[in-house]
Amino acid sequence: MSEKMDEKLYISHLNKLLKSRDYASLLSELREDNEVDVALFMETLPDDETAFVFRMLPKEICAEVFAHLEPETQRRVVEAFTDEETTQMLDQLFVDDAVDFLEEMPANMVNRILRLTNPDKRRIINRYLQYPEDSAGSIMTAEYTRLKRDMTVSQAITHLRTFGEDRETIYTCYVTDDQRFLEGVISVKTILLADDKDRIGDIMETDIISANTSMDREDVARLFHKYDFLAIPIVDNENRLVGIVTIDDAVDVLQEETTEDFEKMAAIAPSEKPYLKTSFWQHGMHRITWLFILMISGMINGLILQKHEAAFIAYPLLVSFIPMLTDTGGNVGSQSSTLMIRGMTLGEIKFGDIFRVILKESATSLLMGLVLSAVNFVRVYLVYKDPITALILALAMMATVFMAAVIGGVLPLIAKKLKIDPAIMAATLITTLVDAAALAIYFAIALALLPI
Repeated sequence: MSEKMDEKLYISHLNKLLKSRDYASLLSELREDNEVDVALFMETLPDDETAFVFRMLPKEICAEVFAHLEPETQRRVVEAFTDEETTQMLDQLFVDDAVDFLEEMPANMVNRILRLTNPDKRRIINRYLQYPEDSAGSIMTAEYTRLKRDMTVSQAITHLRTFGEDRETIYTCYVTDDQRFLEGVISVKTILLADDKDRIGDIMETDIISANTSMDREDVARLFHKYDFLAIPIVDNENRLVGIVTIDDAVDVLQEETTEDFEKMAAIAPSEKPYLKTSFWQHGMHRITWLFILMISGMINGLILQKHEAAFIAYPLLVSFIPMLTDTGGNVGSQSSTLMIRGMTLGEIKFGDIFRVILKESATSLLMGLVLSAVNFVRVYLVYKDPITALILALAMMATVFMAAVIGGVLPLIAKKLKIDPAIMAATLITTLVDAAALAIYFAIALALLPI
């Protein structure tokens, strides 16, 4: 896609070529365009045209385009393909892309595809499919560049030229022995700048940062952020190299995890489908469960208000401050929980830091509470000339902000310790809990200071 052509114009342009049957021009465009843009165009096509356009693609890009299609579009393409066409495409797919595809397909299609895959690749795919969904093993690829320590630089360059085309990345090479024990890593830059007669074992890096196949894939993605790697070697429990995770897969993981956290923070069940491709029924089912839970918990607020009905009758002014008090508490709790979840996601905060978090949130909340309480005390006193009500509101505000900040900071840490996703404790749920606590605090202070 040209830099001067936006997404809508690009898709419209290709659609015009397709509708006018100017296939020569369409093919010429597809050859020149990036695989991601081609996949974007194919996502807009009706079912009967998707496979037709895919058959037009040059063999050298069809696998890359296929890997960037949505699972539903991939399924339509494969269903329209003959066994021979499917085999040719699978032979060109990298193992990690093939595994990602198969994980989204129904069992009957998986059986067909595995039957059409060559035995060596099928064996690797079956092994990868056995790894837990959220593990490093599930996102690694077997197409990496492996060298021997006794190779010369000249031999290594010849090896790269011979086998590099079939590797997902050649920028970082991995040095192993005959049993695949990982001994070192070396970049192509180091190889190219070395003397032809230098031995790989003499110039490779032996301080290796790797990940185990059972490591959580989100933790693997954080290693890329920490070390600025393009690829990370994945080893088994015996330190044998079994694959690598590349930066593009790490970015996909972070995007998926971030999206899932946002949905949970908004009290929505996570969905892998795009918004516009999800039916209203699915949207409703994803939202209704949490809404029901929050509705039930919200009834607690009603019970608290009902219990203190006498205070409303005696001092109607108290009611007008409830929305401000609960909203402030909810916002403070959401701020604290969001900071905790971000810190845990980046590996900056762990459960062992819980007491430091309590101290920091306590100090921060006292500062915020003091300012907000002072402002409200002055406002209520000047407007209503009622020092007792002003004091009640100021004290309730101070206590609410303190309570909300501590709850918002601690609950995500406790959730993580209990193996619960911390995002569940964010925003909506914490707001509901803080609302109830804020009301209880407010009326407790009011009853203590007013003659009710």
